[in-house]
Amino acid sequence: MQFNPYLNFDGNCAEAFAFYARLFGGTIVHQSSFGEMPPGEGMPPIPESARSRIMHVRLQVKDQALMGSDTMPGADASCGGYQPAQGLWVSIQAADVAEGRRLFDALAQGGQAAMPFAATFWSPGFGMVKDRFGTPWMVNVPQT
Repeated sequence: MQFNPYLNFDGNCAEAFAFYARLFGGTIVHQSSFGEMPPGEGMPPIPESARSRIMHVRLQVKDQALMGSDTMPGADASCGGYQPAQGLWVSIQAADVAEGRRLFDALAQGGQAAMPFAATFWSPGFGMVKDRFGTPWMVNVPQT
């Protein structure tokens, strides 16, 4: 079994995943927009304002995957509209303190640190940050 985080965005999914691919050294193995969806019977037409939004993206980083999509513009939050992430953090285990610091600092650029990256009683480096795209991250360096 494997768990894969699936992130939602309000029109900036492509920008966020391009950043994540560079930051994590991964490859976007699939990306498609709502405008590329074939019409389906009984499906309403895709509004012009949503055609370039990302319907699905998959970032592969070694044997890990991060996936995401944009939401439909103007959709109610109870029906697939955008809601900022609540009640969760995407946790990253960095190989060492230097790597943890690099990841944290990059995620914090234009974002907001909730807990600065520093040594804790359980880790030589740990921090919590919400990036500029609204995704909450925990960066942790395991004890050796």
